[in-house]
Amino acid sequence: MKKLCLLLIASAGLSASAQKQDYPIKPVPFTSVKLSDQFWSSRIETNRTATIPASFARCESTGRVKNFVMAAEHKGKFCTTYPFDDTDIYKTIEGASYSLAVHPDPKLSAYIDSLIDIIGKAQEPDGYLYTARSIDPLHPHSWAGNERWVNEQKSSHELYNCGHMYEAAAAHFMATGKRNFLNIATRNADLLVRTFGPDKKHVAPGHEIVEMGLVRLYRITGKKDYLELAKFFIDQRGIKEYNKKSQNVYENGTYFQDNKPVIDQDEAEGHAVRAMYLYSGMADVAALTGDSAYIKAIDKIWDNMVGKKMYVQGSIGAVGDGERFGDNYELPNATAYNETCAAIGSVFWNQRMFLLHGDSKYIDVMEKTLYNGLISGVGLDGKSFFYTNAMQVTNSFTGPDLERERSGWFECSCCPTNVVRLIPSIPGYIYAQNGNDVYVNLFISGTGNLTVNNNALKITQQNNYPWEGALAFTIDPASAMEMNLKIRIPGWAQDQAIPSNLYSYEKSSAQKIEIKVNGKPVDYQMIKGYAVISKKWKKNDKVEMTLPMDVQRVVANTLVPDDNGKVALQRGPIMYCAEWKDNDGKTSNIIVTKTATFTPAYEASLLNGIMVLKADVKTVNVDEAAQTVTTGNKTMTAIPYYSWANRGKGEMTVWFPEQVKDVALLTK
Repeated sequence: MKKLCLLLIASAGLSASAQKQDYPIKPVPFTSVKLSDQFWSSRIETNRTATIPASFARCESTGRVKNFVMAAEHKGKFCTTYPFDDTDIYKTIEGASYSLAVHPDPKLSAYIDSLIDIIGKAQEPDGYLYTARSIDPLHPHSWAGNERWVNEQKSSHELYNCGHMYEAAAAHFMATGKRNFLNIATRNADLLVRTFGPDKKHVAPGHEIVEMGLVRLYRITGKKDYLELAKFFIDQRGIKEYNKKSQNVYENGTYFQDNKPVIDQDEAEGHAVRAMYLYSGMADVAALTGDSAYIKAIDKIWDNMVGKKMYVQGSIGAVGDGERFGDNYELPNATAYNETCAAIGSVFWNQRMFLLHGDSKYIDVMEKTLYNGLISGVGLDGKSFFYTNAMQVTNSFTGPDLERERSGWFECSCCPTNVVRLIPSIPGYIYAQNGNDVYVNLFISGTGNLTVNNNALKITQQNNYPWEGALAFTIDPASAMEMNLKIRIPGWAQDQAIPSNLYSYEKSSAQKIEIKVNGKPVDYQMIKGYAVISKKWKKNDKVEMTLPMDVQRVVANTLVPDDNGKVALQRGPIMYCAEWKDNDGKTSNIIVTKTATFTPAYEASLLNGIMVLKADVKTVNVDEAAQTVTTGNKTMTAIPYYSWANRGKGEMTVWFPEQVKDVALLTK
């Protein structure tokens, strides 16, 4: 295994051709970071031992693999539901490749090669690869259209499949050094270059990600055609004629982020996953080409999303019809959609925004999503999932898209396989650098190995995050070196629930964080959310700081109607909910009065070890037999939001009323 390949795994890492222009900040690849914590290490191991094998098995049992076999033979009938089902194999190979990069497994490697062989045989001679057409070209999938690409802007997902293939092939090549999958991907990408362009076919991809995938291939091959095609696809948006006056998001192009040219867009709109992949692709292309108009656009869109369209636990995409963003402040709890894939896309985009700007606010959002609205999408067993992530589940309401319990697989199983590829790469989000500046973005115990101005540097973190706020960093350069250590001071530790006025703490608790170096307090500058310590660092220098872990009551902007008069609970980066199992079978009757005081307690045997919150609260109780409504007292238990629905089906809520103002009478 070549060291070069390992160093290139991070999606925004350097390329083999050493482009002159790129993100100013470089992430430290996850292959250079070894974790020793419990929180993320256990999840990565569960992904390796449970999620990846289960995903491959389900690709086999549901016919996803069979589709490729039939495509190679050009006979049979497409045996799954959606033309994008090919991507579930690609995404699982991507995640498995990341796992192989740090945990060699000859059996897994051989199995992946066998799948790549099947995929390669399904590829047509000119590079086209799309089982929904190749199985029976005269009778393709109904979404595909009678000819290649004719339905791409609408429903075929041909280019979407290509994008996920490129991401998987890049990961496999960088992890193993093998070119078997990469060759398949570049043959397909070369077909796209021959097919699309200024004097060729014009199309705005219906479901974005091919743009990100082409950039990945460009970084590996140095072939500028790939980067130029990625930009071409992005610039095709807003050109097609839609009914601009229509309020229907499909008819006016908003659903596809195709209602305006990208440089004129200033609001997070449409299908949330597509949006995240588009904005990530724009960031990639902007970094590599210097396109400042792209950056101005995604800056405005980010402000809109974080300021008006994000749920309190980091999820996005409020509306089930179209899996999309709603209007500004449209954040309903009872019908919240919050697709897991959208949370994963948000992590991709926020990481890229940080690499462009070096501002901790992007990591604040990324951390909130990672610890809450993303990992809520996978069960603690690693084999059960949420496609959507509810904010409220009650016995009296069941929305059309409301998931009350986890599933092992879905007919559209994009979310489980997206989890497969995200989880192993988490260590790559911890550190970053730019010249003498070294960023510590996430607080996860383990060691990171960096090179700063040709000098080896090891950083060792020791903490019990996210449950405790005491953080220690051992700085170990190979030789004494000047360096600016930039440690993120989370917004949540500085009286900021989120980097906007969408959510805030009910009571201010801002306090200056004390930082010690070798046991002595030091002065530091705060720059873009980072505590900057500039000095000549020597072997075994130790940095210590403690983040406040108060339980905070979070309130929403009054423009969010569903949350008026309610509070949510946050401790550190973790958002909490109440679940039926701990609260006498019911959570919809809990009132968290302004005087309720929450006490944290760690319970090692509960839900793989969690910090619970307990408080004396009020309840509304209905006696059906006596036809009476009374209030009572009880001790409420809140658990981390990510951990709900691991103990059966029942009520759950994130937002709690602070007082009773009215009673709605419901009959069944």
